[in-house]
Amino acid sequence: MPAADDQPRGARQHQFLTVVSRDEAASRFQAHLNLEPLGDETVLLTAARGRVLAGDVSSPIDVTSFDRANVDGFAVRADDTFGATEVSPCRLQLNNQAITPGRPPSHDVKPGLASPIATGAMVPRGADAVVMIEHTDVVGHQAQSRLEIRHAAAPGQHISHAGTDIAIGETVLHQGQVLSAREIGVLAALGLSRVSVWRRPRVAIISTGDEIVAPGNPLETGCVYDSNAAILGATVEELGCEAVHFGIAPDDETALARLVDDALECDCVLLSGGTSKGAGDISYRVVRALGDPGIVAHGVALKPGKPICLAVTRSKPVVILPGFPTSAIFTFHEFVAPVLRTFSGLPAQRRRDVQARLPIRINSERGRTEYALVRLVNGDDGTAAYPMGKGSGSVTSFSCADGFLTIDQQTEIIDAGASVTVTLLSESLGPADLVVIGSHCVGLDIILADVVRRGFTTSVLHVGSMGGLTAVRRSECDVAGIHLLDAKTGVYNKPFLPADAELVNGYRRVQGLVFRSDDPRFLNAVDVHEVIKAATGDPECRMVNRNVGSGTRILIDQVLGGQRPPGYAVQPKAHNAVVAAVAQSRADWGMAIESVAREYGVSFQPVQDEQYDFAVPTSRLERPAVIAFREALTSASVIRQLQQQGFRT
Repeated sequence: MPAADDQPRGARQHQFLTVVSRDEAASRFQAHLNLEPLGDETVLLTAARGRVLAGDVSSPIDVTSFDRANVDGFAVRADDTFGATEVSPCRLQLNNQAITPGRPPSHDVKPGLASPIATGAMVPRGADAVVMIEHTDVVGHQAQSRLEIRHAAAPGQHISHAGTDIAIGETVLHQGQVLSAREIGVLAALGLSRVSVWRRPRVAIISTGDEIVAPGNPLETGCVYDSNAAILGATVEELGCEAVHFGIAPDDETALARLVDDALECDCVLLSGGTSKGAGDISYRVVRALGDPGIVAHGVALKPGKPICLAVTRSKPVVILPGFPTSAIFTFHEFVAPVLRTFSGLPAQRRRDVQARLPIRINSERGRTEYALVRLVNGDDGTAAYPMGKGSGSVTSFSCADGFLTIDQQTEIIDAGASVTVTLLSESLGPADLVVIGSHCVGLDIILADVVRRGFTTSVLHVGSMGGLTAVRRSECDVAGIHLLDAKTGVYNKPFLPADAELVNGYRRVQGLVFRSDDPRFLNAVDVHEVIKAATGDPECRMVNRNVGSGTRILIDQVLGGQRPPGYAVQPKAHNAVVAAVAQSRADWGMAIESVAREYGVSFQPVQDEQYDFAVPTSRLERPAVIAFREALTSASVIRQLQQQGFRT
């Protein structure tokens, strides 16, 4: 056998000295890299599409920032419309101001009065419902005119309460989210013109080989078009990076070495082809000359993809991918994509395909086709499609939805349990890894932000503590936030826990009465009893309540002891809506948690410490996303953030 030096150039080959496992190769590779985003920058919202958020975005305002009318009609007191029918309408006197968007109301709605109001206008003090103009008639002339109402109104009818869509301080977008048109719409609704995003990693792409031809040029015999560069360029851009194409390098070691040196101005260098140890494999010989530390793995026990070469120099990854396209893209996703996702600030990639069904009844208006936005929830009986339920004025419904179902114009009701067809908003969307249904708390936002950073997707529906426990019983959620006090035992949450569920300890928070610091009625109130006495002793002092089924509502009813003061029927679903109503003088007092009261700068009288815990169906306790949630609860970073918000862990 001739000596190696006497063999023809193309016949000389050095075998792989060490073939390592996939995990060993990845471990060696990542050990020499700083796996962090490459820094942040601020860009205009108009240039933010496709960029990756560098931090969580909390709302600086309520959306909406006031209670607004959802229809054209008349702002009224619901009690004044009781018993109104087509045959026997009720009659109210009209205020002489028509309320239009952008102008605060100048007249309160007193008993027996109504104010004309346009869609989107602020609901005046005293009014707790809006009657559609189609259900009314104005009779008489000028000063003698009266409003006839043919349909009784329920409290809260056709009103969007402040903070119902987005509440001040609420985390609306998480670090690592890619900004599409949906997220940009949310940011614009918050009044933001700029946003902090991670810098895009610049990835150099070099193809090698005399046989490689750029697309668009004539293809000679024995040559192939360069598909790898196009595939890799598009793929790195999908990962939030900037592809920098350095073209095709011939089989010339000196020329390729110069090209690689130029390419090292970027954050990562990708070469395709020439990774084996044959005499013609120029890429390997050029990369072999790099140091600090240079090649860390060459040859991995994979099929396809064995000849991949992983190197690090100047703290930058340099990777030679196999020349065959299938091998190249396979090994790219195995070794390079996780690194570039980290450089880009993206969480670890997770994918899931789902089917869907309807867990609760949907009512629709006959005569028009309706598209109901839904979230997809995995349950023991398949996948449930939960309607979003925030209404047409919501900014976040579309950004949080997984898909929609189409309700025929002749259909008024779709019963719970019915099979439905859900159209996904994107093929990549589907049920979240972690579904949370129950009571909302800003502390929960902190925990979920940590779960997202661990690579899991989350979906949250705020339906109150009792609604969360119902979802737990049906195994339609992974976690339910609850804060329910058992009046008999004085114990929080545990007495209400279903038999097939576990209680995960959360944190303590303070519920209390909120009111304006300059309200003279409360100046001398030094405890809860005096605040309630002052509030209920003045018929003009209006409260703002909470929704039935919430832990706060149960506590309110206990404090009131059967009293039903003015405003009792107004029942927003969030602490922020309560405090916003008080801060804006649309109501005078209510109950909320201390952290929200602090955000608005209103006075706070503590009523009771309460335990905010999490119910988890026993069957879901060991799911990866639930384990991540439980780990987040004990994370030092999460505990520190909770304490900064005033919660006790």
